[in-house]
Amino acid sequence: MGSGTSAQHHFAFQNAEKAFKAAALIQRWYRRYVARLEMRRRCTWSIFQSMEYAGQQDHVKLHDFFSYLMDHFTPSSHNERDFLSRMFTEERFPQDSEAERCCDYESIEVPDSYAGPRLSFPLLPDHATALVEAFRLKQQLHARYVLNLLYETKKHLVQLPNINRVSTCYSEEITVCGDLHGQLDDLIFIFYKNGLPSPERVYVFNGDFVDRGKDSVEILMVLFAFMLVYPKEFHLNRGNHEDHMVNLRYGFTKEVMNKYKIHGKKILRTLQDVFRWLPLATLVDEKVLILHGGVSDTTDLELLDKLDRHKVVSTMRCKARKEGEKQAEEKEQATQTSAAERPIPWFLPQKQSRSLPASPLRRGDQARRAGRSCSIPCGGAPGRSADPELGRRQQAGLGAPSACGAPGAAEPTQEEWRQVTDILWSDPMAQEGCKANTVRGEGCYFGPDVTEQLLQKYNLRLLIRSHECKPEGYEFCHSRRVLTIFSASNYYAVGSNRGAYVKLGPALTPHIVQYQANKATYTLTMRQRISRVEESALRALREKLFAHSSELLGEFKKYDAGKTGSIALSDWAAAVESVLRLGLPWRMLRPQLVNSSADNTLEYGSWLEDLAKAQLSRENIQSSLLEKLYRNRSNLETIFRIIDSDHS
Repeated sequence: MGSGTSAQHHFAFQNAEKAFKAAALIQRWYRRYVARLEMRRRCTWSIFQSMEYAGQQDHVKLHDFFSYLMDHFTPSSHNERDFLSRMFTEERFPQDSEAERCCDYESIEVPDSYAGPRLSFPLLPDHATALVEAFRLKQQLHARYVLNLLYETKKHLVQLPNINRVSTCYSEEITVCGDLHGQLDDLIFIFYKNGLPSPERVYVFNGDFVDRGKDSVEILMVLFAFMLVYPKEFHLNRGNHEDHMVNLRYGFTKEVMNKYKIHGKKILRTLQDVFRWLPLATLVDEKVLILHGGVSDTTDLELLDKLDRHKVVSTMRCKARKEGEKQAEEKEQATQTSAAERPIPWFLPQKQSRSLPASPLRRGDQARRAGRSCSIPCGGAPGRSADPELGRRQQAGLGAPSACGAPGAAEPTQEEWRQVTDILWSDPMAQEGCKANTVRGEGCYFGPDVTEQLLQKYNLRLLIRSHECKPEGYEFCHSRRVLTIFSASNYYAVGSNRGAYVKLGPALTPHIVQYQANKATYTLTMRQRISRVEESALRALREKLFAHSSELLGEFKKYDAGKTGSIALSDWAAAVESVLRLGLPWRMLRPQLVNSSADNTLEYGSWLEDLAKAQLSRENIQSSLLEKLYRNRSNLETIFRIIDSDHS
């Protein structure tokens, strides 16, 4: 009896041992599987981000090209000078007569056949809610109502301070949303999940409402409508894409003109002025600072709170120039036409460095410097600068529905422009210090020490920013003192990232809410989702490779000393990086981009031919010409939009 029981125990022990070994084997296999998926996801993410930042660098290079061009070009006639001025002025539309400006939207008739949403002012909560529902049903708001809404928005914005103050004492919690980039589904999902704006439900939208997505106009209309309905509970910050020069490249200008072919020019002109009046930041309970990009080691919240933000029309360039140049131009213009009829071209060469100038600041400089030496918190009076010109500008804003900024308005100083550029374009980094953001071409990278210095100086607890797409929709860094929040889910491709928003209660403890606005993502497994996103990224990367075929061919030949037509795969990776300079792990990407061979070599001529076949190369066009056009298609489209100032 005892012998039988012992045998049973031994058998059970053997089974348990096998089960444990099997479980350990399955666990090891699963961990490796998840690790491989994570490696693929990170690699895909690197492709998307590298491609995005490369596009931003191209945009800056295009601007620098025009600056250089105009620095070395002398118009041969007054007509030529006038043409160039009209092409590249920062107000790219001719000034309307006073009578037309005063009734810009009133002169537009709404036909009886119009079945879309209608607005009447002052707006009521039902109007804003109906607008959301109409856009959800793909209805379009008539141009008259668009211009009327923009006019009322401008009237409200000019009365706001540069840094809005919000308190949790008057609401249960404050919801902060990041970039939306024209993705209306994300905005509707946020309102569905978190609730519509109300006196008890305060919202702060942290810039980059437009570009890239197809519904930027609708997002602006909804945000502006709720801001007018709840002016104390609904707040907007300016982002780096609330900039007419950026809109030329990234789709918003094209979207407006496609949707409003007749009145698109008026809408764009008015939007240009509305964007420059958007507040720069929001402060919650004097403890949480919300701004779009980041900070630098020279960020001065006191100066940002006092400067005239409407003077910074675009962060792509600073208009401040040497007094001698300015006086010479004014003298020349006085003999031809008044300054009011000749806006300053945006492409004028910048003789000054982007670093802070040694010359004194403009009005109130001594008072501002004295303020910087004291440990004065940002919680001072939220009033605007006591500048007489600003008072006149505000009155003009209240009286003109589409004023585009008086050509005679004062220009920002180099320091003011730099302050605004830094908070709209900067990104955090893990290393200490502060350095130029060469990846984006604007702003800076700021380290944990810069964050800590700013938070201590102004007695703050947390910095909330947006500006960067994150896989989970949010990311903490700098010892959880900086929170990045990004609200456009599926930004690069369906399944590429989640969206998120953050809720702040009286304790100011951030509560993150993540979501996916696209229902299709819920039906996909992790592997299916990553495979779809990976294929989208690789397709974009192959297009990039094709666009640089000639340069790649030249680089490959450098590694092919024997002129065999083949190179080692390791040399292929080095050559591709030297041409594209995307900083990607090409050795990891090689299996997806190059067919493997037995001797680990690549016939680069055949590989380049295969790339061409996969692209739009079936047209009867010379391959070299097609390649150059394809590589520069974004720059060409931007140039055409600049030249076509009347969108004819």
